[in-house]
Amino acid sequence: MTFSLSLPLPSPKHHILRSSKEILEFPVGRGFLTGDLNCVAGERRCRSGAGIVRAKTKDLVLGNPSVTVEKGKYSYDVETLINKLSSLPPRGSIARCLDVFKSKLSLNDFALVFKEFAQRGDWQRSLRLFKYMQRQIWCKPNEHIYTIMISLLGREGLLDKCREIFDEMPSNGVSRSVFSYTALINAYGRNGQYEVSLEFLDQMKKERVSPSILTYNTVINSCARGGLDWEGLLGLFAEMRHEGIQPDLVTYNTLLSACSNRGLGDEAEMVFRTMNEGGVIPDIMTYSYLVETFGKLGKLEKVSELLKEMESGGNLPDITSYNVLLEAYAQSGSIKESMDVFRQMQAAGCAPNASTYSILLNLYGKHGRYDDVRELFLEMKVSNTEPDAATYNILIQVFGEGGYLKEVVTLFNDMVEENVEPNMETYEGLIYACGRGGLYEDSKKVLLHMNERGILPSSKVFTGVIEAYGQASLYEEALVAFNTMNELGSKPNIETYNTLIHTFAGGGLYKEAEVILTRMEDLGVARNRDSFNGMIEAFRQGGQFEEAIKTYVDMEKVRCNPDERTLEAVLSVYCFAGLVDESEEQFKEIKSSGILPSVMCYCMMVAVYAKCDRWDDAYGLLDEMCIDSGSNIHQVIGQMIKGDYDHESNWQIVEYVLDKLNSEGCGLGKRFYNALLEALWWLGQKERAARVLSEATKRGLFPELFRKSKLVWSVDVHRMWEGGAYTAISVWLNSMREAFLNGEDLPQIASIVVVRGQMEKSSTSQEFPIAKAASSFLQETSSSSFGSPGWNRGRIVCQRTQLKKILSGIESSSEGSKNDKLVILSNSPFSLRGTRISQKNDGPRTEPKERKRRELVTSTA
Repeated sequence: MTFSLSLPLPSPKHHILRSSKEILEFPVGRGFLTGDLNCVAGERRCRSGAGIVRAKTKDLVLGNPSVTVEKGKYSYDVETLINKLSSLPPRGSIARCLDVFKSKLSLNDFALVFKEFAQRGDWQRSLRLFKYMQRQIWCKPNEHIYTIMISLLGREGLLDKCREIFDEMPSNGVSRSVFSYTALINAYGRNGQYEVSLEFLDQMKKERVSPSILTYNTVINSCARGGLDWEGLLGLFAEMRHEGIQPDLVTYNTLLSACSNRGLGDEAEMVFRTMNEGGVIPDIMTYSYLVETFGKLGKLEKVSELLKEMESGGNLPDITSYNVLLEAYAQSGSIKESMDVFRQMQAAGCAPNASTYSILLNLYGKHGRYDDVRELFLEMKVSNTEPDAATYNILIQVFGEGGYLKEVVTLFNDMVEENVEPNMETYEGLIYACGRGGLYEDSKKVLLHMNERGILPSSKVFTGVIEAYGQASLYEEALVAFNTMNELGSKPNIETYNTLIHTFAGGGLYKEAEVILTRMEDLGVARNRDSFNGMIEAFRQGGQFEEAIKTYVDMEKVRCNPDERTLEAVLSVYCFAGLVDESEEQFKEIKSSGILPSVMCYCMMVAVYAKCDRWDDAYGLLDEMCIDSGSNIHQVIGQMIKGDYDHESNWQIVEYVLDKLNSEGCGLGKRFYNALLEALWWLGQKERAARVLSEATKRGLFPELFRKSKLVWSVDVHRMWEGGAYTAISVWLNSMREAFLNGEDLPQIASIVVVRGQMEKSSTSQEFPIAKAASSFLQETSSSSFGSPGWNRGRIVCQRTQLKKILSGIESSSEGSKNDKLVILSNSPFSLRGTRISQKNDGPRTEPKERKRRELVTSTA
């Protein structure tokens, strides 16, 4: 059904609107109201209730001598007067300030002075100057200055003073025109008193002052905001047309805004059609109001229909109309409808711009459709639509959050090649991706790029750089980045400190983490949940189980609620300590909190049960993982542990899950692989553990793990858990054996890194869980050839001569037979419930010490 706005004459009652900045401009010489009135075309605010709403009086502005006008903005005399008045004390003489300007300034110059003070909100100084001028002959205010004062006081909510100045005009010989009336109408309208605005509209007509389009837009705006009913608004609209005033873009946008606020779909459709029939070209606000209206009603397709009507009528909508509709569909996650609009605009001959593609790229990215993102970006380039910085920023964010971290770096290089200037959002998104993926080399290049352009990195950029170094266990470089950040005046925030704590936590550098925590306290930076989680993990990896539990207790004392990661970290403490009963309790607590325990939690529990020969419990938990319908990841990992995916064709399923986990970043990856390797090793699935370790290094985890030079071959296990360390050392020993048999020259030293940081110099470093585990494991596999050197307590080394004996097989067995592998990595069959198959090289067991450990940790808890 087609509606029209050809209406009968209005009733005597009047009605309101919200005026626009564009429509409120005066002719040349009368432009003060521009930007003064609140307008519908540029703003979207809630309607105020009808009735009197008196704004709060502003505090006194005394002026500040240091506030001076910008040089060259006005003439020399105007600037001088403004600066003198600005520095005038509250009781200072305005007359003395103006004495020297009597023959120099015109009323237009004074108008500029009032405008300057209005921009500052200095209504008191303006009012003093105005009252002084009223008493003078040479500078008596004209209507323009009265209008400025009414508008200024109205903006400050001083309605009584507005009315007083307006009423004084006739007695001071100043006639009132449409400009002063409109200013007064706007003053009351913007403060919620639209009924008074309507009274003044009647009054100006009685005095035969003809309202302008500006006046009606102001009144309609005030009434729309004040809550006048729709019929009343239409009455005002009909009234202005009857008086020969043609509605403009602001008028229609005001009515559409009212439709949006009130959910009037049919009425919005009517206004829009009338607008097109009248030849008024819609702008972005027009389409925004239409989308808001029909979006609230769940009828966005109606906007698409209206656009099609414009297309068929030969009035092609511009790109902004389609983009606004696209944005609305994108926010609701409607991919199909968004693409329908995209194809509709293309069919209509409207070429998409960078904003169009950015909306769709972001929409695909949020839904994880990365192939579609790539395809659409390629289409964008082929269509010669130049991507801008916003487009690249969206792509960097999408692929960064999706775990395609190398692709993010490629995008940045492409951006630079295309001469698109990066902004701070670009750098922050890029460094975020580098931090998650441990891409420290790329992060260094980005910092260099910023330095060459004289751009000071933000705290978010530095935090990402620190995280990138931390993921690669480059602790000194992370500290250098932190110190550089401070030297350059980029203030660290809580995320920066937490990133450093977690950097040290992964390697068990609890001493260094404590220093960061102390610095936070000294600077008044409050610890949050992430800080506590990091400290628990740092103490656990460093074997300080009591301190880890104390930290958890402290967390509760300061009323910092634990999250899923906290509960997981506490569980890892109990599992590390071999406290099976406490581990069981913690696992049950996680379940009772309504959280599905993560794969890491399940793997830790399976491992601790296996360590303590509770095979029925271990197998039961493994079965629970495999049948868990709540998570595909649990099922796949559980079945992989059992060997269901060992065949190459099936292993692709495991790789898919590992890739998905990799997209979450290195932090989660290290915890996941450590827990999984722990379960595999203690269940006797050692060959499978070696395969999983290979998958981890292939995805960039533990980059420090295996290193070779002419002097040293090393394996760095200081960030690994027991099962992971045994697996890595076994793979390392076997690879050295293979290299030796292939004729490679042996290094001077073979080194196992078990401790890093300050504790490298301490004799107590050998008490670290990983140090003890590695030493015992080597004793079983390589006799006493490996030992701790005096120059570094965090290493276990073997000299070349001894290494040659080990690898040549001299010490490989008492019978003198030589094996191709120093450590046999095989998968033990899963036994029936209640039985256990003997497994060799499980790693040293520490059952005699379990009771002592239990007493220490549980007493703390």
